Amino acid sequence: MAAGGGLILLFYASFLLGGGSGPSGDGGIGALFWTARTAAGEKAESEEVTCGSAIKLQHERTKFRLHSHEVQYGSGSGQQSVTGFQGGDDANSYWVVRGTEKAPCAQGSVTKHGDVIRLQHMRTRKWLHSHLHSSPLTNNFEVSCFGGDSSTDTGDNWKVELESGKGDWRRDQKVRFFHVDTGAYLHSHDKKYSHPIKGQQEVCGVRKKSADNVWLATEGVYFPAKTQG
Repeated sequence: MAAGGGLILLFYASFLLGGGSGPSGDGGIGALFWTARTAAGEKAESEEVTCGSAIKLQHERTKFRLHSHEVQYGSGSGQQSVTGFQGGDDANSYWVVRGTEKAPCAQGSVTKHGDVIRLQHMRTRKWLHSHLHSSPLTNNFEVSCFGGDSSTDTGDNWKVELESGKGDWRRDQKVRFFHVDTGAYLHSHDKKYSHPIKGQQEVCGVRKKSADNVWLATEGVYFPAKTQG
């Protein structure tokens, strides 16, 4: 785990105890045990991206992380903004992998190519979202954070598309996220904001597949893959 990992473990423990369950279904105690092992430097047995894992997503070309914070867009939807952030140790760049409202995933189940998931911003509990509003800098599809634990809709659903076109989603593997409602890919580029989020780059949705909509799962708390049996 990267520098600052101890801080994120405290946030994730709080997140789980506030409304989730640990991998053993014990209201968070199992999760605390798993995160404590990770904080002590023990490598996870598996680096598949599993349901319930709290991960960072790095934009492959620019190396910025997918990020959100309690700053609303001044245009478009006015919802919580989503950006690319350069630093690797900010707790606002962690996202928890969830199933959809209609098809929840079991904690520890492996995410595969073609699965439809939601990504919940760990700190604010809002969902990575998109819709037909225009993004501020390039007039593509706006990407925002929306809703909360008990508020979600189909605009929060993203299809996992591995560049390999098959198999399990693993750490450091090239992946795209296809927004089901708009038909656009999660995208970023070199265009950056000024005040109040100076230096952070725009994240938006773009329908054309390109190198600028490739992401990698990097730092995080990866729950071990659930044993099939």
